[in-house]
Amino acid sequence: MANFQNELAIVVGATGDFGQKIVASLLNKGLSVMAVARTESAVRDLVAESSQLIGCVADIADDRAIAAIASNIDRPVRAVVHGPGVGVAGGILTAPTETMVDAVNIKVGGLLRLVRAADAQFTQRSRIIAIGGHYGLEPTAYAASAGVANAALVNVVRQLSLAYGARQITAHTIIPGPADTERLHRVAATRAEQRGVSLQQVLTEMRSESSLDAFTTPEQVAWAVTTLLEPQADAMTGSAFMLDSGRRKGLP
Repeated sequence: MANFQNELAIVVGATGDFGQKIVASLLNKGLSVMAVARTESAVRDLVAESSQLIGCVADIADDRAIAAIASNIDRPVRAVVHGPGVGVAGGILTAPTETMVDAVNIKVGGLLRLVRAADAQFTQRSRIIAIGGHYGLEPTAYAASAGVANAALVNVVRQLSLAYGARQITAHTIIPGPADTERLHRVAATRAEQRGVSLQQVLTEMRSESSLDAFTTPEQVAWAVTTLLEPQADAMTGSAFMLDSGRRKGLP
């Protein structure tokens, strides 16, 4: 097992459903964690839970986040985890172009800002970890912004794996399917209202897209993040860690 004493993990989107579980798992591993989010009150509440947490209020969609994050780094960075959510704005024919562009800025631009903030403190076997989504590899008629942004994210992570390989730093995309979170229930409720059906019917239909008839959970995503920190994960650089509960139909 790796020893992470006096090392830091930086988590963007730390106050969300995924982020909170990821932060807890990283703390359990013995890492200190910088929790990055846009809302000061949410960061403050999260940081109050552990002396090993450092708060950083920053909007990862803005270049000013680079300096804000970098100024809070005081030790080697073992991992950066980029997991902000993006707007769900319907299918490709109706989604506002502004929402589509914002999604790419948050997912791709945000990851690059995070990496550039931490670059000087990366060490051998540091991990760059991006949380994507299976709509990036399995397009649908109703999630255009998430699909486009997450497809671009997979490509950028592969490029980062090539750029950082000589420094023995690896880059990874974790690709969950729809996850059992508050956000999913809000999206399902909107879809149910639009169709004039019950929330339960929409959730049942979404679960049935999985060969396991299941949603991914935030705990499973957090498990994947901590698994990637182990030395054995070196060989996975540039690849996609699928956690879609058997939703993807295509190959590979």
